[in-house]
Amino acid sequence: MNTPFYSFKVSVVPSSSALVIKALKEPKRDRKKTKNIKHNGNISPDVVIEIAKVMQPRSMVKDFSGTIKEILGTCVSIGCMVDRKDPKDLQQEIIYGDMEIPQH
Repeated sequence: MNTPFYSFKVSVVPSSSALVIKALKEPKRDRKKTKNIKHNGNISPDVVIEIAKVMQPRSMVKDFSGTIKEILGTCVSIGCMVDRKDPKDLQQEIIYGDMEIPQH
């Protein structure tokens, strides 16, 4: 009896919130002791673009700008700022075309 040999490659990509929190470089906290943590850090737009490049294969969005808006939405829910601005304002700038998005 001849059995075929299968080879699988498994890769684990962290969630977008985990990547944003990692980019904030905040110390680790015990999740059991502290609930509803708000992260009040600041990240650069370049970091948001790098996170969007990592998350692009998992995203269901057609355009790269949509993936960036998803990451900005994650920043809103975490509570961090992007380039000292509210991520909601940056999402509006992308929608209205005021912010230039590089093509991936």
